[in-house]
Amino acid sequence: MGAPRIAVAVVTMGNRPGEVDALLRSVAKQDVPPERIVIVGNGCPLPEFARRLSLPGEVTPIELDENLGCPGGRNAALARLREFGDVDVVVDLDDDGLLVDADALRRVRELYAADERLGIVGFRIADELGATQQRHVPRIGNSDPLRGGYVTGFLGGGHALRMAMLDEVGDWPAEFFFAHEETDLAWRAADAGWRILYAPELLLQHPRTSPARHAIYYRVNARNRVWLARRRLPLALVPVHLGVWVLLTLVRNRSRAGLRAWFGGFVEGVREPAGERRPMRWRTVWRLTRLGRPPVI
Repeated sequence: MGAPRIAVAVVTMGNRPGEVDALLRSVAKQDVPPERIVIVGNGCPLPEFARRLSLPGEVTPIELDENLGCPGGRNAALARLREFGDVDVVVDLDDDGLLVDADALRRVRELYAADERLGIVGFRIADELGATQQRHVPRIGNSDPLRGGYVTGFLGGGHALRMAMLDEVGDWPAEFFFAHEETDLAWRAADAGWRILYAPELLLQHPRTSPARHAIYYRVNARNRVWLARRRLPLALVPVHLGVWVLLTLVRNRSRAGLRAWFGGFVEGVREPAGERRPMRWRTVWRLTRLGRPPVI
């Protein structure tokens, strides 16, 4: 088997032009250049990138008529890559991220070349001071962000996906718009026998942020959590998962406005169609639990 061919995909809403330029320059500095770079304008026009930034490989801009959310924008990139048919792995990077090391794509290629059942590789995300927030470590509790290994989930800000895995399990859940789409994809991948690796040596620098900065955070977080449980969990685990999550939310959330939005999203998640129900098998539940992340939490 030859070295996997890599593409880089970036989705932007056009509100971070300087950050996007900096990210693409960090991609251009990689010692193994990507075969293709796809840049998706999520409901926005795009400037010219290839010549202005001296980008390697084939650069494909895609301008969507409306903002489809992060998963919808990434699906547009995947659709174009499938049309080309010459890429094995796609690396998704947040538009305000930055590849710190010049060997990141080479390391990605080596990881996939060494393991045919490796489906997803998660990057470590750290701020400008090198600190990684605990919510960015794909393990429960106060876990060391520098400890790699097989996990049950990954971060949307920086990761790699094998195209063959996506062909088998399906693309991003576009209807989620944003929040929990990574978990939906990770659970499908795990249930199909693909491995998920957290590789902290793959570093994406990203500004320190809170997910609650998005105005729709509380509503879509609640709605999508309910949809996720309805779509992917065995029936007996759905009330357990949602019950634990509701209790944790009530204990942790001190914002009345946030709780009102959260409750509205919860009701929406219960009432609205959740999409295709394809629950994971019990052996997958057991495997995820052994890896330290039982799907009831």
